Amino acid sequence: MIVVEAAIRVADPSGRDALVAATAPVQQATRDEEAGCLVYCFAADPVEADLIQVYELWADEATLRAHFDHPNYHRMREMLNGAGLASAVSRKLRIDAESPVYGEDRRPVAGFPA
Repeated sequence: MIVVEAAIRVADPSGRDALVAATAPVQQATRDEEAGCLVYCFAADPVEADLIQVYELWADEATLRAHFDHPNYHRMREMLNGAGLASAVSRKLRIDAESPVYGEDRRPVAGFPA
């Protein structure tokens, strides 16, 4: 799996929530239409008024590559590019292991048991 995470800052915090709301149809279309999209969320940060947090989860490189060619991706970029962004920093991470956060005793487990 691949995680894409980003921090998008808007120059005018008063427009952030409207921007996030305007992107909701593209977020929904990406979830509904694109194979391998497990999570696609652009959300207002509850603490920093100018920040949009992005969290995406893709099944593999092939589905992420297909996303980069999909009209939903290009539509989202157009919406964001015209929105007065102050900055945008993103990265992708490849996941090599997964495990439940909580054990059978309902206590958190930081490691990845075999």
